[in-house]
Amino acid sequence: MTDSEKAKELLEKGNYTLVLVSKDQIETDSLRGVHPLLNRMGKDYSSYSAADKVIGKGAAFLYILLKIKNVSCHIISKPALEIFRHYGIHVDYEKLVEHIYNHQKDGYCPVEEATSLVETPEEALPIIYETLKKLGEK
Repeated sequence: MTDSEKAKELLEKGNYTLVLVSKDQIETDSLRGVHPLLNRMGKDYSSYSAADKVIGKGAAFLYILLKIKNVSCHIISKPALEIFRHYGIHVDYEKLVEHIYNHQKDGYCPVEEATSLVETPEEALPIIYETLKKLGEK
């Protein structure tokens, strides 16, 4: 079984929002939004595959900064898919959507909205932190 297959299987079986796998190394998380990725900033995950539930543009930038080699997800936004393609990251997904919606489903995800005009991961990171701060999440 590949790392990617193992990550997807664990995501389905567990109550996780994120699973990272590299050979025998497995990391899981159950936090919502981009928090699981932000909590891992500064580490090198270049040998890891990831399985995630929902990926918007902000999360895609965070995956680039973490150096994840390939990503699987249930739902991905078109802007996020474009980021992965631009950086040569392999991604497979079940559903492609125009935008990611917020948890209340009454507007767009604030992180995706805040990064809509951002072009680089390095530019995105402080914007993501500031957005979460404004939301009272970090």
